Amino acid sequence: MNEVLEKIQELGIVPVVVLNDAKDAAPLAQALCNGGLPCAEVTFRTDAAEEAIRIMSEQFPDMLIGAGTVITTEQVDRAVAAGAKFIVSPGLNPRIVKYCVEKGILITPGCTNPSDIEQAIENGLEVVKFFPAEPAGGLKMIKAMAAPYVGMKFMPTGGINQNNVRDYLAYDRIVACGGSWMVKGDLVDAGDFDKIEELTREAVEIVKESRGK
Repeated sequence: MNEVLEKIQELGIVPVVVLNDAKDAAPLAQALCNGGLPCAEVTFRTDAAEEAIRIMSEQFPDMLIGAGTVITTEQVDRAVAAGAKFIVSPGLNPRIVKYCVEKGILITPGCTNPSDIEQAIENGLEVVKFFPAEPAGGLKMIKAMAAPYVGMKFMPTGGINQNNVRDYLAYDRIVACGGSWMVKGDLVDAGDFDKIEELTREAVEIVKESRGK
């Protein structure tokens, strides 16, 4: 497995971050690191995303920073130039997947059906995002799709929280889960980074419990 994917699997949870102001990037990164989860998928939904990735990557070089909600090749280039180590997209756009694969950039595209997974396999991918996880059938759907595609692993995101993440992590075909409950927008906007650190610590404990560590 790819080195970045191995690190994601080791962490078990990828905090999915939406930042409206780049000034919050450093304190948020510090809270995640203090809480034991040195990783973030910064979504390209806001104008602050690129600068936030740059700040986190430069000030916290040991963190694993990725870019989420990437839907154009131009965003891929901007994210990687800012320091992103992996790309996550909501769906599987063959052009973007091919672009990343050819450049040696790790991408986990969103997949919700067998056709998506077969396109991912065609492009040599070994892990896909399952999104939106809960609305698309949750763990039951993942297990059903995993059966015929024995080499594929999943990173479910969407509707996953502290109440259901244990069930997902207990399934060995799930590399990690994407989640935003420990980095909720209202906590970030309020500057409540102590609470984010606390929720992050709890998330790390959940991973340990789920995997029997």
